[in-house]
Amino acid sequence: MDKPVIVTVDDDPGVSRAVARDLRRRYGQSYRVVRADSAPQGMDSVREMRLRGDDVAAILADYRMPQMNGVEFLEQAMDLYPYARRVLLTAYADTDAAIQAINVVDLDHYMLKPWDPPEEKFYPVLDALLDAWQRAERRESDELRVVGARWSARSYEVRDFLARNQVPYRWMLADSPEGAQLLTAAGEGDGEVSPARLPLVVTGEGTKLVAPDTSTLAAAVGLSTAPATDFYDLVVIGGGPGGLGAAVYGASEGLRTVMVEQHASGGQAGQSSRIENYLGFPDGVSGAQLADRARRQALKFGAELLTARTVTSLEVRGQAKVVGFADGGSIAAHTVILATGVSYRRLSAPGLDDLVGRGVYYGAAVTEAPECRDREVYIVGAANSAGQGAVYLSGYARKVHLVVRGDGLEKSMSHYLIEQIAQIPNIEVHTGTEIVGAEGDDHLERLTLKGPDGERTAETEWLFVFIGAEPYTDWLGETIERDSRGFVLTGPDLTAAESRPRNWPLRREPYHLETNVPGVFAAGDVRADSIKRVASAVGEGAMAVALVHRYLEKT
Repeated sequence: MDKPVIVTVDDDPGVSRAVARDLRRRYGQSYRVVRADSAPQGMDSVREMRLRGDDVAAILADYRMPQMNGVEFLEQAMDLYPYARRVLLTAYADTDAAIQAINVVDLDHYMLKPWDPPEEKFYPVLDALLDAWQRAERRESDELRVVGARWSARSYEVRDFLARNQVPYRWMLADSPEGAQLLTAAGEGDGEVSPARLPLVVTGEGTKLVAPDTSTLAAAVGLSTAPATDFYDLVVIGGGPGGLGAAVYGASEGLRTVMVEQHASGGQAGQSSRIENYLGFPDGVSGAQLADRARRQALKFGAELLTARTVTSLEVRGQAKVVGFADGGSIAAHTVILATGVSYRRLSAPGLDDLVGRGVYYGAAVTEAPECRDREVYIVGAANSAGQGAVYLSGYARKVHLVVRGDGLEKSMSHYLIEQIAQIPNIEVHTGTEIVGAEGDDHLERLTLKGPDGERTAETEWLFVFIGAEPYTDWLGETIERDSRGFVLTGPDLTAAESRPRNWPLRREPYHLETNVPGVFAAGDVRADSIKRVASAVGEGAMAVALVHRYLEKT
């Protein structure tokens, strides 16, 4: 097999030779280093390698180049090699441009020139990036094809699942020429296809999946769904920021760790179009990017990540905690961290439930944003997730209507988002207003709103809902103590009434994030009275792992 390639592009011949020299000295035995002295020459080389079927592991581009700067070069190269690690070479004066590039091309790293010695300032960075590239699943962007109906709820669910799990795919409408041809080739026949047979998913190997369930789809696209063993040091339930934080810190500190996620890594935060108040990302980062980096980090340290597995029970059997799955399987562990987060609360207005996935969406539904171009869309909610969704959709929609039941946004939305919304002309905020009805045949067509001036009807095909927070804890039964709203009680909250937790067997009191079951902890939004922010969830995930170690030392 040919060696994978590292591409370096710099218009300064001396610097270009020096970079290539450093790369060959360290990586020459395992990688082929291709050097280009200009951006056009570099693009020609990348295109030739793509035609030959070469695999590119990393691309390093200088920022200051004539005709095409490094950011523009990496953006174009990303279309040909989406899985290559991208590094921008900059001078100190260009660091602002490098930070902006993080959002434009999902930059993996930027390096200040010169680096001396490379053993300290160059090689460690490349070692980590190449290791991540080697570990990553690399699929061609056109390998997976999905054929479905525009207003099919299941078609939307499949597309959303693939997008949130970073699985590239091609989307085709069943009534388009291309979609119809693929349906015929897959043996679904000419003429009209039953909605029950859609969506059709065709893998790169030619395997066809007709209206697949989530677990079948996950296995077909290479996501891990089965545990490697039946006993672990730590089981993390939930793959949001809290769960990912726990998985990273658990695995990095030597615990045999498995994280179980029902849908996709990132949770609600993973659906956010842009998070601008997370430490270390001054220009913001999308929830999907943040979740993908955290997922790769957890895998790097050896954590197992199981996707499309629904947890239905938690039992205590002696010192072991047994986690049961909906399909009848189970795994056991010394300790468990509950990080199942919360879900958006459903609106109760008549007509909405019948249109979910067909114009009514709970959460950001980033996959639907391009379809909203030049249309009017409605968003319900007054917290950060609703504000982020409004800002993002304003880049596509002709007008975004933000429907707020209260008298303003100040009580629940961050100040920076309120200021952004006020400066975007195609966002209109409707305070004191509620959705009281929805109508449509095969998809949403109109909404009924009740506001200060009475009821009115709005013609729209798009409604995105970001309201409330309901914890996913019913499956815990009587095992774990919760408050009246279903949030998990931990630490001091369990002893607030100066009484011991139910069935607590130890002489000591529960640790800060520990539930009424010793060795079972909770982190993030699922915990009662937690701070609903990404950073605090990540911090609680890390803190829970520290308490896991304390528990294991004293057991």
